Amino acid sequence: MTAPAAPLLPVSRALTPVSKVLRLCLHALLFGLLALAAGRAVADSAPRAGWVIAACAVLAAVYAAGVRAPAVHSSPRAGAVWLAGLGAAWAALLAVSPDGLWIAFPLYFLELHLLRLRWGVTAVAVTACAAIGGFLAHSSTATPGAFLGPLLGGAVAVATVLGYQALYRESERRRELIEELVTTRAELAAAERGAGILAERERLAREIHDTLAQGLSSIQLLLRAAERALPEEAPALEHIARAREAAQENLAEARRFVRALTPPDLEHGSLAAALERLCAGVPGPRVRFSLSGSPRVLPTPYEVALLRVAQSALANVVRHARAGRAEITLTFMDASVTLDIVDDGHGFDPSSAASGSGDGGFGLPAMRSRAETLGGLFTVESDPGQGTAVAVTLPLPLEA
Repeated sequence: MTAPAAPLLPVSRALTPVSKVLRLCLHALLFGLLALAAGRAVADSAPRAGWVIAACAVLAAVYAAGVRAPAVHSSPRAGAVWLAGLGAAWAALLAVSPDGLWIAFPLYFLELHLLRLRWGVTAVAVTACAAIGGFLAHSSTATPGAFLGPLLGGAVAVATVLGYQALYRESERRRELIEELVTTRAELAAAERGAGILAERERLAREIHDTLAQGLSSIQLLLRAAERALPEEAPALEHIARAREAAQENLAEARRFVRALTPPDLEHGSLAAALERLCAGVPGPRVRFSLSGSPRVLPTPYEVALLRVAQSALANVVRHARAGRAEITLTFMDASVTLDIVDDGHGFDPSSAASGSGDGGFGLPAMRSRAETLGGLFTVESDPGQGTAVAVTLPLPLEA
């Protein structure tokens, strides 16, 4: 069925105040018109007053039964059966009293509410014709009002229902947009918190590696040189050996801290494996990973920097490049390691992005900063319509 034109009847879900008012107005209209028809029959001492009262009572009973029946609102078939019962009771009232014509108007709304739009409009047309026929059967003269009244009432009912349906759909779209906005804001907040946590982990790992770990490694080298410089019988050799062992133990502990602060993508494998998983999970363009040279164990800050550069570059490919393919290559050489990210997107002008005159964000400067912090080189090659190539080259440290 189509979306309900108006919640005119009580349903199981909660109704808004406007919906409740519309529902009560429909109930009051129908029962008021039935009471008016019965009252007029009694007041005018109509010959069929008893039949009019009985027909009004039957119609009111059928209506009340349908209003209280949950199946009428959940099953199109049950709703159609109820409308047929109402139509039969209304036809009986229309046969004994011309005042039954008034009941056509609330019936229009019920038919449009419970039936599909096509069948609802058809039912409204049939109801209008029946109302006109009932009036002509009780009147000796045909007036324009006898035809225009039911037809205009049906047209007004159809226009009202269609307008309400349009407002209902617009309201639903706004509600869905608000829910999506709230969900997106929550996801964005969670992502920002996660990014902040990861950034802090990386910073701590880099600080520990660049200060404590490097300092302890230098202390070890100095103590080893002192051991070689002293004669074998020197009393200080024992203290130097203990100091070197303590420095070695603390260096191992510092490296454990660095590993514990490693990003989750690097926790369960090498940098190459993390990059391969990253390529497999990119939505949109086809991304391929290749490894060149003999892989070597890299310090954690190197692995973190290369992984973050790859993530940021692929994010730019997905969001901005409109590329169909991309390729990541990790190359190990004798004295350096290089990461290349190439795509076949529409490209851009690197000079405008570097100068900040374009609409680029923080991605390229952040990648460059990561590379230069480790003494590396960051390059971008691109032209509008020619794709983009990003390369990071880091010198391999002696202890790597």
